[in-house]
Amino acid sequence: MKNIILLILVSIFIFSCQTEESEIIQDNNENLTASSPLLSLVGRVSQNATSQDNVLDNSSCFAVQLPVVVIVNNQQITVSTSTDYQIVQDAIDAFSNDDDIVNFNYPITIVYQNFSTQVILNSNAFDDVLDDCGEDDDFDEIDCISINYPIVINVYNSNNQLANTVTILNDVQLYNFIENLDSSDLIAINYPISLQNSNGQTIVIDSNNELENFIEDAIDDCDNSSGGSGGTTTLANIITNGTWYISYYFDDVDETSNYNGYNFTFNSNGTSIAIKNSTSINGTWSNYIDSGQEKLELVFDGLTLDELEDDWRIIEFSSNIIKLKDVSGGNGGTDYLYFTKN
Repeated sequence: MKNIILLILVSIFIFSCQTEESEIIQDNNENLTASSPLLSLVGRVSQNATSQDNVLDNSSCFAVQLPVVVIVNNQQITVSTSTDYQIVQDAIDAFSNDDDIVNFNYPITIVYQNFSTQVILNSNAFDDVLDDCGEDDDFDEIDCISINYPIVINVYNSNNQLANTVTILNDVQLYNFIENLDSSDLIAINYPISLQNSNGQTIVIDSNNELENFIEDAIDDCDNSSGGSGGTTTLANIITNGTWYISYYFDDVDETSNYNGYNFTFNSNGTSIAIKNSTSINGTWSNYIDSGQEKLELVFDGLTLDELEDDWRIIEFSSNIIKLKDVSGGNGGTDYLYFTKN
């Protein structure tokens, strides 16, 4: 009798876990992993704004907590609000033969993208923090839209087969949730959710595709403070400068490794070449506007790189990264292609 009861309890437990798992994996189109482009976009919406004060700290790794006192060209400036950044910029631009260095009255407090803080006591400690940050990727916060909380996210870890439901109450929780995802985590956002657009209107979102398109469309609206698509620099100027490799390629699954070792050169005359070891593959590229969307069309000789051949929509680009996307007209699947400069 005890064995029968134990068998029933085990069966109930297994069924319960399978039910929780099925809630997350039943619709592959709505499942996300730590490397999903959508989660990167959501992270930039929820992160602490760190690029607005780059005139002070020259880094998007963190922001300096206000108020703060700075000295520029022997002029002392109290920066109390974000509007005072322009005063600092004006002081920097006042003379063409000065050092344009912004010096702080220490101590200061800096706030990282994950909202954690650190007290900096002197310029040496400040320089150490800058060195630890490394180079910016030029894709900063998307701060002219905001998420209405709470939102609910289902999480399933394929390694330990544990399912969980997480309720997110604010930007701090969401950003750190995304940052701490494991590669074995599979998540699904419980829709509908709502966001505020750049005009302060509430927009209801019902799917991953809607959310991704909404954030991508907002990038240009947030361009002045969020990096945008390269400012006044054109894609042609960027792509013809140096060589590039594929840092991300997704077609139903992550296939980036298929292109390891290839280096791409895009010439100003519209020709291109992909080189891997002793193999060279010629191609062409063109950049144009189609129905209001900027496109990058890639063509390569032979079949080796035929999956890269498409009229890719340009989502964002900087001097170091070009992000491309293609939505299939057939099954509606979405492919992603990212080039990073060597």
